[in-house]
Amino acid sequence: MATIQGFIFDLDGVLVDTARYHFQAWQRLAKQLGIHFTEKENEQLKGISRKESLQKILEWGNQTASDAEMELWMRQKNDWYLELINNMDSDEVLPGVAGFLENARNSGLKIALGSASRNARAILQKVQLEHYFHAIIDGNKTSRSKPDPQVFLMAAEELGEDPGQLVVFEDAQAGIEAAVAGGFHSVGIGEEENLKGADIVLPGFQDTSPAQLINQLNP
Repeated sequence: MATIQGFIFDLDGVLVDTARYHFQAWQRLAKQLGIHFTEKENEQLKGISRKESLQKILEWGNQTASDAEMELWMRQKNDWYLELINNMDSDEVLPGVAGFLENARNSGLKIALGSASRNARAILQKVQLEHYFHAIIDGNKTSRSKPDPQVFLMAAEELGEDPGQLVVFEDAQAGIEAAVAGGFHSVGIGEEENLKGADIVLPGFQDTSPAQLINQLNP
């Protein structure tokens, strides 16, 4: 079995708690469009692009839109989201994350971000995590959304490692499916029922370490 050489992290809901800001911005737009939108439906938007998210919301509301309307609404949602995250700081980092990243980096593991967010680098800077990463692949660099493995394969290429030597950390079903499709190890962060197919599911990073996880994945 290939030795694990590095980790690839999703951003929203894995490293930082920005998922709630996405929900609030989408909910505001849905309300403006007269569409009922709940947190349960928001789970289905995790890991996919802004355009695909809007398409799903419109489908749930039995609505259609022109390309121009789609562009306008996507910009509007993103403006609201940026307002919400503007005051983010290191307090938004989820419990145990900073210590886990520090430990991984000190252990010689390569670390990448693989996120659909176009604001990923700005968020990492705001919460003071950017310096841990050897590679950042975000929505500005990719053309296909999860469950397509493109974002993770690009991260693997930038790290110079094969997928089988890397572990993907995800909080979304689409992200786990992307990791599996790309041939990566996968760790789900959250509830097991929302992360089917993950090699390991954890509630967070508080009670584990890079060495423990690698031992579990490579017994």
